Amino acid sequence: MKVPFTLDDVRRAAEGLKGVALRTPVLENPDVNAMLGGRLLLKCENLQRTGAFKIRGAYTRMRGLSAEERALGAVSYSSGNHALGLAKAAQLLESSSVIVMPSDAPRAKIDAVRAMGAEIVTYDRDTEASADVVACVVEQSGRIEVPPSAHPQVLAGAATAALELSEQAGPLDAVVIPCGGGGLTAATAGVMAEAAPGCAVYAAEPTLFDDTKRSLEAGERLANPVGQRSICDAIMTPIPGELTFAINRELLAGGVTATDDEVRAAMRFAFTHFRIVAEPGAVVGLAAILAGRVPVQDRSIATVITGGNIDTQRYAALLGEDPLDA
Repeated sequence: MKVPFTLDDVRRAAEGLKGVALRTPVLENPDVNAMLGGRLLLKCENLQRTGAFKIRGAYTRMRGLSAEERALGAVSYSSGNHALGLAKAAQLLESSSVIVMPSDAPRAKIDAVRAMGAEIVTYDRDTEASADVVACVVEQSGRIEVPPSAHPQVLAGAATAALELSEQAGPLDAVVIPCGGGGLTAATAGVMAEAAPGCAVYAAEPTLFDDTKRSLEAGERLANPVGQRSICDAIMTPIPGELTFAINRELLAGGVTATDDEVRAAMRFAFTHFRIVAEPGAVVGLAAILAGRVPVQDRSIATVITGGNIDTQRYAALLGEDPLDA
């Protein structure tokens, strides 16, 4: 499949994001490198505006709307990070947003999205399809859907993180991307295919939500079983996106997974060795690397820490600490 954006599209998106999205740092710790026997680099999108990379794609898409479309406002579905990015993008562009969120999304994320002026519509992720709820909102209001990944402008915006990484990190052997619907994974794979063709790109998922890994192995999109849960709420998606999977099937080196316990260990590792706070879904790539599923020995491996939207109580609970002593 032809990737629906070019490096020139990504560079234009980066220009449009100046003054809106941050050029986030890439962290490296020589003591960690000595421990692992190679280079480990973390692209810290947890330090991004709204706490995740998602504002890059949301703002790029909304910036591309006509004045008439912006007046109608945007709608999308999200468990939190795309919701926050889209709500902020709509606010900055003097538009409005409706966000369809699962009823079991973390309360802190729901409250933060509402605080940015977005209207929230909840749904049951086990019995309802978010796409159906979004379609109902579109039909009733005429709002423009700004999906988390399934649009060339959203992908080009997300790809600006990968372009920055390629510029900041130097030559890389592999990049491991936390994967839900597959947007950032596809965006990264598209950038690396042009900017660093020798760099392998892997999708990283929670063990119970490994739909992309299984789909890559089967050659077709496979869904996750209904009713499962993971601490990685941000990437608990039901099935790979149609557009993003078409890209990932062609460009990815493969998929890897991490258990919830390995994710907790990666959260501790990120805090202990890099002094960063990350939400669970954001460190699935790091967890898979630390578990040895993408070898670091004598290699340069990067992962994107995709978000840091987690409240202190939940963060402390997941790491097994008493909030009063943390």
